[in-house]
Amino acid sequence: MSDKKQIENLGRRHFLRNSAVTGVAGAGLASGFGAGALMSSRQAQAAGAAAGSVAPGELDEYYGFWSGGHSGEVRVLGVPSMRELMRIPVFNADSATGWGISNESRRILGDSARFLNGDSHHPHVSMTDGRYDGKYLFINDKANTRVARIRLDIMKTDKITTIPNVQAIHGLRLQKVPHTKYVFCNAEMPIPQVNDGRDMENPENYWTMFNAVDAESMDVAWQVIVDGNLDNTDADYTGRFVAATCYNSEKGMTLSETMSAERDWVVVFDVEAIEAAVAAGQYETLGDSPVPVLDGRKGSALTRYIPVPKNPHGLNTSPDGKYFMANGKLSPTVTIIAIDRLPELFNDAIEPRDTVVGEPELGLGPLHTTFDGRGYAYTTLFIDSQVAKWHIEDAIRHYNGEEVNYIRQKLDVHYQPGHNHASLTESRDADGKWLVVLCKFSKDRFLPVGPLRPENDQLIDISGDEMKLVHDGPTYAEPHDCILVRADQINPVRVWRRDDPFFADTIAMAEADGVNVERENKVVRDGNKVRVYMTSVAPTFGLTEFKVKQGDEVTVVITNLDQVEDLTHGFCMVNHGAQMEIGPQQTASVTFVADKPGVHWYYCNWFCHAMHMEMTGRMLVEKA
Repeated sequence: MSDKKQIENLGRRHFLRNSAVTGVAGAGLASGFGAGALMSSRQAQAAGAAAGSVAPGELDEYYGFWSGGHSGEVRVLGVPSMRELMRIPVFNADSATGWGISNESRRILGDSARFLNGDSHHPHVSMTDGRYDGKYLFINDKANTRVARIRLDIMKTDKITTIPNVQAIHGLRLQKVPHTKYVFCNAEMPIPQVNDGRDMENPENYWTMFNAVDAESMDVAWQVIVDGNLDNTDADYTGRFVAATCYNSEKGMTLSETMSAERDWVVVFDVEAIEAAVAAGQYETLGDSPVPVLDGRKGSALTRYIPVPKNPHGLNTSPDGKYFMANGKLSPTVTIIAIDRLPELFNDAIEPRDTVVGEPELGLGPLHTTFDGRGYAYTTLFIDSQVAKWHIEDAIRHYNGEEVNYIRQKLDVHYQPGHNHASLTESRDADGKWLVVLCKFSKDRFLPVGPLRPENDQLIDISGDEMKLVHDGPTYAEPHDCILVRADQINPVRVWRRDDPFFADTIAMAEADGVNVERENKVVRDGNKVRVYMTSVAPTFGLTEFKVKQGDEVTVVITNLDQVEDLTHGFCMVNHGAQMEIGPQQTASVTFVADKPGVHWYYCNWFCHAMHMEMTGRMLVEKA
């Protein structure tokens, strides 16, 4: 590269970073950008380029589960190849699979099927004894205050719960031990309690809540009212404590109001005390919701508030179970909280800040911290567009007055990183191999595609002494966070089980109609409701013609009798907005109204056979 071209690129990066600094000028942040740092990033990338390669036909070592951001979905990637394997629709409609269209998916969506949008943020895999068990993945919807569960054996969403009494579920983490009994989730936006029109002009009466969802039933177990706006959360390895960052201690309603205080806090929740209070009936309920609501505001026996700088964001638990880490966002620091001091804090034997054992200064805009299991932490610096690698115990020694350099390396990432995630880092098994950094802007990293550009997920090799940038990956619609799980910890089925509960309600409907869906092709009429049962075996449907009347509500139920893995059928009724996927041995159904007389073709929309194009049939609609 010519000297002139290099200077131009550096100038562009100066502009990008200075623009980011201007955006948070109220926080008093400023920054420069050095050419030396840029060159070290290039050298590291060249040194690590081969580390992430996976040859054609080879399988990845990890499953990566990415939130889809405001697409509302979850994406499955192989790591380290960064190849996209699957998209799991959750809070979004998906015409390929029929999610939001098929009857089975609409039952799962429930009342919230009316929403066409979602904003998925934090995917997390269920655990047993602090290790991923591969059973479920949980994800939140900030847009419509929901939490969803995905069965990882079929990679399908099977439960969605709307959280009452609150708005905007943001931070989500799971109980780690002895197993994932609870899904802990933070409601970010404060509202009046009850939010029925009262107190709209009185923000002093706005509150938000920390929520616990039963991981098996997906019912809300209890809620705890707190001071401030809850952000991110994580749990310890004893099962007793959960911590959450909390900003807006000012109870402000505008940007300037919410960032005026120099310190906000981390709220620590005592799960055992909360459960005891619920068992003793020491709670209230709000409005029409039966969920127990407890008071965790300052002074409560259920919580403790630890002051930390300023508008804290990420909250992460070290894999050795020793520390909660609160990232400062508008402070250059990360606050290290010793979990073994929390029992003393709840016994009022020490002051809240006595739990702080370190507060390393890392750079501008620390957002999230992850770990390698070897004593090092990795923190994204949003304003600096860097990842800082630092030694935890050295940072604690420095806090205690020793002259020690705790920062080992800073690596440039592109640009403005948010979440980061190292392999197995939320479990006891953090293995220090790979780090994914989810950057909010890609700018000049990829071919331009118009004003809306992809973001950039970057893969970094952290197995050695130095971080090495391995891969840039363009991605759409702001993936917010991800989680990396060893491939052998996930065990997807290859073919549907015929007794799977996912379509049990549809089978029950067929049985009530006297139909064996594996053997019969039959039309059942019930007034103006018509249920059409058919099988599919490549390349034919069991019924190639059925007749209904104009205005009939038609439910088509299809059972895929093929037993070959990867042989998926589809059903699409032309001009009726009805479309769905039917995997091998699956039963699926879709309902629509036959509102136009005439001939209407249906076809298999998933390629299944050399004669796939001929896999069709006709719906004949008689005039009313």
